[in-house]
Amino acid sequence: MPELRYTLLSDGSSDRALIHVLTWVLREHGIRTIHPEWADLRALMRPPRSLPERISKSLELYPCELLFIHRDAERSPLDARRREILDAAAQAAGTLGTQPPAVCVVPVRMQEAWFLLDEGAIRRAAGNPGGRQPLAMPARHQIEQIADPKRTLHDLLREASEYRGRRLHSFKATTAVHRIAELIDTYEPLRDLPAFMVLEEDVRRVIAEMGWATP
Repeated sequence: MPELRYTLLSDGSSDRALIHVLTWVLREHGIRTIHPEWADLRALMRPPRSLPERISKSLELYPCELLFIHRDAERSPLDARRREILDAAAQAAGTLGTQPPAVCVVPVRMQEAWFLLDEGAIRRAAGNPGGRQPLAMPARHQIEQIADPKRTLHDLLREASEYRGRRLHSFKATTAVHRIAELIDTYEPLRDLPAFMVLEEDVRRVIAEMGWATP
C-alpha cells in the first residue's frame, strides 16, 4: 500500500503521544508512507459524549483507512475494555453503514506506562541529557503493574530535569511526555507486554486482511 491515512480517537489530548507508537508499529509491518491524524473533538459546539457517537464524528471529520480507538484499561481487565471498544465500533458502523477497520489501543493501566522504558529519552525530554541524578526506572516486566504510571513518569521527568525551586514548579511534565514519544527510536521493548502484544497482533491481522503489506 503506497499510503495509509489513520485516525487516532483517544481518551484525552495527552494521549496524542500514542501516534508515535502506532506509526512505529505500522512501519514495522510494512506500511511506509503514513499520514496520522488525532481526532480533536474538543472545539465542537456539541462534542459527542458516548463512544459510538465519538467514533462516528471522528470518521466524519477525519476520514481514514484505519481507525485506532484508545481507552486506558485503568482498573478494567484488558478484554473488557476491548469488548467495550469493539461493541461501540460495531454500533457506529450500524449507523454509518460502512467504516474502516478499527483497532483497539488499550495500555495497562495508562498510556504513560509505554514511555517508562527509555531512560535516555526521559532525560532528553527533561532537557538534561547529561544529568547524573539516579532515576528509579521500573523494571520492564513491572510497568503494567504500576498503580499510577502517569505520576511515575512525571516524577521521573522532574527528577531527570534536576531543577529546583521555581524552575521545578514551572516545569511542564505533560509537554515533556510528548517529547519522550518523539525521541524514542524503537518501541520493540514493549513487545514483552501483553497489552502491546495484542495491539501489534491486531495491526498485523488488519494489514493482512486488507492486503496492505508492501510486497
